[in-house]
Amino acid sequence: SLHSPGFLVLPNGLPSRYRPGPSLLSFQGLTGLGIAKAPQMLTGSWAEFSAYPENYLKGCKWAPDGACLLTNSADNVLRVYNLPPELYSSSGDLIPEMSPVLRMAEGDTIYDYCWYPHMNSLDPDTCFLASSSRDNPVHVWDAFYGEVRASFRPYNHLDELTAAHCLCFSPDGSQLYCGFDKTVRVFHTERPGRDCEERPTIVKKQGVSGIISCLSFCPSRALYACGSYSRGAALYCCEDGSPVALLPSRHQGGLTHLMFSPDGNYLYTGGRKDPEIVCWDLREPGKVLFSLKRNVATNQRIYFDLDPSGRFLLSGGTDGLVSVLDTHCTPYGSTEELQPAHLTFQAHWDCTNGVSVHPFLPLLATSSGQRQFSWPSDSEGDSGSDTDLPAPQERREENCVCVWWSGPPGAAAEGPDVRGPTAEPL
Repeated sequence: SLHSPGFLVLPNGLPSRYRPGPSLLSFQGLTGLGIAKAPQMLTGSWAEFSAYPENYLKGCKWAPDGACLLTNSADNVLRVYNLPPELYSSSGDLIPEMSPVLRMAEGDTIYDYCWYPHMNSLDPDTCFLASSSRDNPVHVWDAFYGEVRASFRPYNHLDELTAAHCLCFSPDGSQLYCGFDKTVRVFHTERPGRDCEERPTIVKKQGVSGIISCLSFCPSRALYACGSYSRGAALYCCEDGSPVALLPSRHQGGLTHLMFSPDGNYLYTGGRKDPEIVCWDLREPGKVLFSLKRNVATNQRIYFDLDPSGRFLLSGGTDGLVSVLDTHCTPYGSTEELQPAHLTFQAHWDCTNGVSVHPFLPLLATSSGQRQFSWPSDSEGDSGSDTDLPAPQERREENCVCVWWSGPPGAAAEGPDVRGPTAEPL
């Protein structure tokens, strides 16, 4: 159940009211984002991640039907948040802090998670998601009751259970693709168990080597893309897994996320400790149209997302900023020069690791946090050393998930800023 008070205690201890909720009933025909200035934060969840020390988040994903939001965090718990009911009200009620309606605990570190693509809250049989964690099978969770509905058990050549590093349902939902070292295993969702099809990602010395870290399906062609921690990316045929195109090595670090544009003509890739998101033109495989500059200084998976039209590309960063690029206003052909964001806003004080655009409403979800490393005390070092150590950076820990309104400026009722995000158009 949702908390009833309409107050939020911010990390600095100053209470502020949440913004009144805009009525979604008044915007039934409204689709896509209206990124002209920084969005307004509506609500979020802070207290849920404060009980466990350093319980930083690892991304957030809207459900395909837009009814709820899924998060992953360092305590190995998947949480489901319903869309705040105040958003459906025309009374402009204040939106309280969100509280999860489901908690699904995995046994170890969660590597990846994904929604069933045809999830519909009106049909409970379609409400499920998949997750993969270290030393565990791939679990399919019931998103209504929070129970394990099925398990897929991948085994290696020694007949030992091995964990998938990434997951992705096929567009029709009949298959679940799982990434491993130089291999993609394909399970049929109607047959849980260990039976699967193994597809090597290197065929006749062509393809992607290393651990397959991210997967995505093309919405317009029977193709899927694989990215690996070895910095490679390639396209494969859905029918038999044969390689179709190998993209040149462009990233400085291993790939952590990739996705197709809605029309299937472009592929966006991003890596760890890498300052750019690269846009590839798949009509001419290997050609880079442009690259977006962002701040990624760690190995953490930093997500990015596209709005439903494919026009706006949004990415988080280790500096807490969300960078927004209008792909329609980007000069193509400049493959070496990084394109600055057309708009940035400070979503969090800590690392913004998750960005998810609502499938049809002008809502944006962000998640924050990262692993914090303690600075060694003087007693731990050599007291006789003359070496001047750099001063430790200020720790600005913030573990939370936030929901933002990015629709018409006058849609959300005016009120005091919750965090005061600052737009920096470039």
